Amino acid sequence: MSKSKATIDQDFIRQLALLLNETDLTEIEVEQDDTRVRIARTPAPVTHTAQVSAPAVAAPAAPAAAPAPAASTAPAPAESAQGEAVRSPMVGTAYLSSEPGAPAYIKVGDTVREGQTLLIVEAMKTMNQIPATASGVVQEILVTDKQPVEYGEPLVIIA
Repeated sequence: MSKSKATIDQDFIRQLALLLNETDLTEIEVEQDDTRVRIARTPAPVTHTAQVSAPAVAAPAAPAAAPAPAASTAPAPAESAQGEAVRSPMVGTAYLSSEPGAPAYIKVGDTVREGQTLLIVEAMKTMNQIPATASGVVQEILVTDKQPVEYGEPLVIIA
């Protein structure tokens, strides 16, 4: 094992790291013979800002009341529910059930316990069960079936 560590090409690793930055990927894994190299980086946090502006031309019938519902119906997921967000540990495709046509693992209002499977994220043809990080009640499911997800993206809110 120590022999294979000595043969890892440092320049190759640097090139992979540069490739991550150039392509905006969050991770890359390369396997050659009996050597596997995986490089991952944490993406910069994404902040969601909702901006509501009044119409340029004043219209009759109380135009100030119209923007308020729009602001309350489109907040960022982290702002919309109280609780703990279960985040995707990888880039992949989210599936809400174990197979097509099967019932979803969870629905809003379900009580879950820590470690219970909430959904699956497929990455590189591998199905990865995503467990609840805490016990509680499912407040919100932030993804749809077969939706692509990014590393660190919130998937479910549990309170």
